[in-house]
Amino acid sequence: MPKLLSPLNLNQISLKNRIVMSPMCQYSSDDGFANDWHFVHYSSRAVGGVSAIIQEATAISPKGRISYKDLGLWKDEHMHNLNKIVDFLHKQNCLAGIQLSHAGRKASTPVPWNPKENLKLNNNYWESVAPSPIPFNSDSDIPKELTIQGINKIIQEFKEAAHRADKIGYDIVEIHAAHGYLIHQFLSPLSNKRTDDYGGNFNNRIRFLLEIISEVKNVLSKKVSLWVRISATDWIEEGWSNEDSIQLSILLKNMGVDVIDVSTGGLVNAKIPVQPNYQVPYAKNIKKETGIITGAVGLITNAIQAEEILENNEADFILLGRELLRNPYFPMEAASILGINPLIPPPYERAKIVF
Repeated sequence: MPKLLSPLNLNQISLKNRIVMSPMCQYSSDDGFANDWHFVHYSSRAVGGVSAIIQEATAISPKGRISYKDLGLWKDEHMHNLNKIVDFLHKQNCLAGIQLSHAGRKASTPVPWNPKENLKLNNNYWESVAPSPIPFNSDSDIPKELTIQGINKIIQEFKEAAHRADKIGYDIVEIHAAHGYLIHQFLSPLSNKRTDDYGGNFNNRIRFLLEIISEVKNVLSKKVSLWVRISATDWIEEGWSNEDSIQLSILLKNMGVDVIDVSTGGLVNAKIPVQPNYQVPYAKNIKKETGIITGAVGLITNAIQAEEILENNEADFILLGRELLRNPYFPMEAASILGINPLIPPPYERAKIVF
């Protein structure tokens, strides 16, 4: 059995194979509600055979959205449509995950395919917040610096969203601490210039994330697996580093986090050597130094490549993003390429190729 298609047991859950759908924003929601697009989008990949799907960055508050078209889980009314998706995923023997997020200073942006939209004209603009009043780039507005009261409010919003996710029936809750969004903004000295308990040294800069994890753990059922996505490096010498990520991962593991979903970058403009497997060494280092389960992501596009990463013990499973946008049935194709008969849903069995 190829390692890519073998099961992986975590504390609370078991992945039927080691192919997981990475969270990717769809920017297709109104007022945070999931709709038919989201149902078809996620259901197709579940039918295609992934072991788990991590739903796109889902905002914990309206001001936590990246754009006005983001999914949300800041009110109970959002739960019904998400429950429909989760139920269908479970019927396909696919675990359902959700990534909870706050965009911080990267909030209130146009959707990617309409970058010049006037948000203020269409009443789709709001003031962003951040640990420090430092804009993302020269085109961004200066965010409002969060007060201690504001920080505590956001921590509670993460807790409330996680509680809703638990009630819906998600198997995995992932906290988004990567890609330059709010938690990452607290972690990195490039964006966090605070002088209180949430800024300055390493222990202060990670405090916000650790307090979120503590509150989220209090409301999750024991059957729910808690993951954290991090950017293992800012790709800037003075920024968040691989050594910081290892130290943080040890603390998160001790708090009961099951998985570190290892990505990189997104906080500032940096020269990133984008190529196949360019983020895999960071997953390998964190796995080696901490013993925590890691997922590798980033320009992993074929079964042989993914299998080699696992065989080389560089990560425990593979998160696929854009490749699953191109090919929802990647796991079936991977099985054929790796020399075993793919598991095909009964309605599709007439297309099965027998080896």
